[in-house]
Amino acid sequence: STATVYTAPVSYTGIVLLAQVTIVTGTSGTVTCSVTTSNSTVTELLKDFEVPANDAVSVISGKLVIETGCEFKISASANSKFKLTLSILESANE
Repeated sequence: STATVYTAPVSYTGIVLLAQVTIVTGTSGTVTCSVTTSNSTVTELLKDFEVPANDAVSVISGKLVIETGCEFKISASANSKFKLTLSILESANE
């Protein structure tokens, strides 16, 4: 299933500085990372991306802006197979 790992709070914009997915098992697996807007538009950053055993993948190559109410989501081919590291800077919308 898909898990929401970050939602930009009201009156704030989230700036994702780093998003890395690491596989922590001895077998490969697939991962999907996406951003869903407040009007439910889904944009896949990775879709069914194959990550080799004991390896990692960078989800973004630059900064990613997530506006108020938008969500960063992840799904994987198996539970407890991946770890996600996010570095997010929140900026007030003033």
